[in-house]
Amino acid sequence: MSDGLESSDHDVILDSINEGVFTVDTNWKITTFNRAAERITGVLKKNAIGKTCYDVFHADICEKNCALRQTFNTRKPFMNTTARIVNHHGLHIPIRISTAILKDKTGKVIGGVETFQDLSQIEELQKELYNHYTFEDIVGRSSVMMDLFKILPQIAESSSTVLIEGPSGTGKELFARAIHNLSPRKKKRFVAVNCAALPDTLLESELFGHKAGAYTDAKRDKAGRFILANGGTIFLDEIGDISPALQVRLLRVLQERIVEPLGSVNPIPIDVRVVVATNKELTKLIQAEKFRNDLYYRIRVIHLILPELKQRREDIPLLIDHFLSKFNRLQGKDIAGMSAEAMAHLMKYDFPGNIRELENIIEQAFVLCNGGMIELSHLPPELRPQTMSAVDTLNPISIKSTI
Repeated sequence: MSDGLESSDHDVILDSINEGVFTVDTNWKITTFNRAAERITGVLKKNAIGKTCYDVFHADICEKNCALRQTFNTRKPFMNTTARIVNHHGLHIPIRISTAILKDKTGKVIGGVETFQDLSQIEELQKELYNHYTFEDIVGRSSVMMDLFKILPQIAESSSTVLIEGPSGTGKELFARAIHNLSPRKKKRFVAVNCAALPDTLLESELFGHKAGAYTDAKRDKAGRFILANGGTIFLDEIGDISPALQVRLLRVLQERIVEPLGSVNPIPIDVRVVVATNKELTKLIQAEKFRNDLYYRIRVIHLILPELKQRREDIPLLIDHFLSKFNRLQGKDIAGMSAEAMAHLMKYDFPGNIRELENIIEQAFVLCNGGMIELSHLPPELRPQTMSAVDTLNPISIKSTI
C-alpha cells in the first residue's frame, strides 16, 4: 500500500463509505469487500473474498453486459450503469454501478474496482411520489393540475355536457376517460370519435348511424356511435372541425336527446353523457361565423381548460419518470433515469407538442440509450447544444416527433 497506509487503514476507509465497494484481481476473484457491500448483498466479507463476483452478485448484467468486463476491455471507467442483483435472501435489489481499472505503481493492470449503490429506497419513494401525483392515468403535481384533480370527481358525478379546451398533446382524451371512469356510467361504454378524421358525410353516419339503402353503399343497418354509447359516455374530439350542417344535427341531439339514423323517420331516444374537446378557440370561430353560438353554449355547460406543458414545468420530471417506467416495461430495459444535464435542457424547452412531444422524446432516447442513464447525447438534435460534435451526439438516426 502506498502513502504509508496499511491494508487495515484501507479497510477502515472503505468500511466508512455508504456505497458498496469491492475489488477483483485479473482472474475475477474478489480481493476486497466493504461493510456496505455486506449489507446490500447479505453476504459476509469472509464468504465473498476469493470468490468470483458473479457467484456473489448474480446480477442480471453479469453474463452479457458486465460493466467491469467492459471496463477491462476498453480501459475506460463506466459511470451510473444500472442492474439488479439477487441478494443472500433471494430478493432482487436495484443498484447503480460505477467501475474503474486498478493499476500498480508501474501502470500494470492488477484488477478492477466496482462501487454500487442500493436504489431500493429511491425506487420505493419514486413509486410513492408517482402514486400520490396521479389521477386515473393523468400525471401532475403543479397547482393547476391539482386544482383540476379536485373538481374531476364532482364533474364526473353529474351528467352535464363538458367542453375540454387545450392545445394538441395536453391529454384531453385522458381527462374525458377519467370523467367517465369516475362516473356512475363507468360500467357502460366510453366511445371516442375524432371529428377531424372523417369527411362530413361519413362522420354523420358514424355518429347517428344509417338504415339499409340510405345511400349507395349502405347495404345493411348500422348503429351510430351515440347509440353504441347509450348509458355511457361519448367523447367528441376536435369538435371545432365539424361543418355547420352537422352542427345543426348535433344541436338537436343535445337538446332533445334523440338521434335519427340516416334514412330513418323514427327517432331513437338516448341516454348519453357528452364530453367534447377542441384545440381551437371556439369563441373566435363563432366570431368568424364558423361555429354556432347556440351549440357553443349547449356544449359549454362545464368548461375545463388544460394548460400547456410549458405552463406546468414542475410536472416535467414526474412525467419523465412516468414515461421511463412505461418504456422500461414495454421495451424490457432497466434505464435508471436521466442525467442532470439532459434534465436541465428538457426543463428549459417549451414543448410546442406538449406532453405527446415529451413522450416521443423519451421514446427516442430509449432507442439510443443502451442502459444506465439517458444523457444529453440521446436527446433530439434541437435539444442539444450546437457545440456538440457528431461523435458526441451518438445519434446516427433522426426520429421526428408526431405532434
